[in-house]
Amino acid sequence: MKIQPIQAKIRMGDYRFSDHSIKRMIKRNIVRREIEEVIFSGEIIEEYPDDKYSPTCLICGNTNESRRLHVQASMPPLVVIVTTYEPEPRQWIDGKIRR
Repeated sequence: MKIQPIQAKIRMGDYRFSDHSIKRMIKRNIVRREIEEVIFSGEIIEEYPDDKYSPTCLICGNTNESRRLHVQASMPPLVVIVTTYEPEPRQWIDGKIRR
C-alpha cells in the first residue's frame, strides 16, 4: 500500500470525512488543515485490507506545529477519513509501533 495515491486525492480535494471522524475531530480539537498536513508528511504504519466497508490504512505524521497524529483513511478511488487521534504513548512507541 502506497501513500502517494491518498496524497494525490487530498491535494485535489477529492476526499470526504466520515460522520465518526467529524465527531472525533471536534472532541479532540483537530482541524482539517492538520489532517492534510499529517497525510502529506506521514507514512502508512498499518494496513487493514479487510476493514468493515473498504480497505483502510493508518497514517502517522506530524502537523506543521509538530503535533503527532494518526489518521485512518480508506484507499482510493474513494478516500474517506475514518478517524483521527493523538497516539497514546502507553500504546505506541514513537507513535509508529504498537506496544
